[in-house]
Amino acid sequence: MAAAAPTLDWERELAEQGYAVVAGCDEVGRGSLAGPVSVGVVIVRAATAVELPGVKDSKLLRPAVREALVPAIEEWAAASAVGHAAAHEIDALGLVSALRLAGTRALAQASAMVMPDFVILDGNQDWLSEPEQGDLFGASLPAAAPAPWRLQTRIKADMTCLSVAAASVLAKVERDAIMTGLAQEFPAFGWDANMGYGTAGHRAAIAACGPTDFHRKTWRLL
Repeated sequence: MAAAAPTLDWERELAEQGYAVVAGCDEVGRGSLAGPVSVGVVIVRAATAVELPGVKDSKLLRPAVREALVPAIEEWAAASAVGHAAAHEIDALGLVSALRLAGTRALAQASAMVMPDFVILDGNQDWLSEPEQGDLFGASLPAAAPAPWRLQTRIKADMTCLSVAAASVLAKVERDAIMTGLAQEFPAFGWDANMGYGTAGHRAAIAACGPTDFHRKTWRLL
C-alpha cells in the first residue's frame, strides 16, 4: 500500500495558532562517507498556500521526478534555499555542528526573503538550535541571541508535512548534483551512483586509492 502523500494540514494548524509563515527543514547526506551534508528549507505562507501534487519525501521519488519538481517547488514556496557543510567542516566540527552550520546557511538565505515564524525540523533531534553552553568549571557562557522563530522536531515530517517533503527534494537534488559533478573528477569512487554513501564498491575504491579531500577523514571509511 502506497504511503499517503504529505499535506499542509499541520502547517495550517500552525497558522491558526498564529504562526503565519512556516518553514519546513530537512537534511540529506548525514550517513555518507564523502561529500557535504545538505539542508533544504522551504518557507510557506501556511494559511494561503495550496497543496502541491507529486511532492513526497525525496527517498520515495525517482531522480528524474525529483529534478522535475524543483522549479515547481521554487515557484510554489514563499522562499527556499539549500545550505551545505563540506566534508572538512564535518571533520572539524563534528556532524551535529556541521548540520547546524548547513541549516543556518539555508535559513539565512531563505529568511532574507521571508522570515518564518515557525520551523518544522524532520526527525527527533534538534540539531539546528544553538546548544546551551557552559565552560569547564560549570559557569554559563553568554547565551546566543534567540532565534526569531519557534522550532519543533517532528518524526517523519518528510512523510507528512508538505513543506518538509519539498525541502527534502530540494536538498537531495542539489546534493546529488554536487556528487555527480565530483564523480567526473574522481571516477573511481562511483559518486554519481552511490552519492558518497558506503557501498562495497565505494569502500573498495577508498582502500585502493586512499581518501580524497572530499571524504570525511575522521569517519571509519574502511
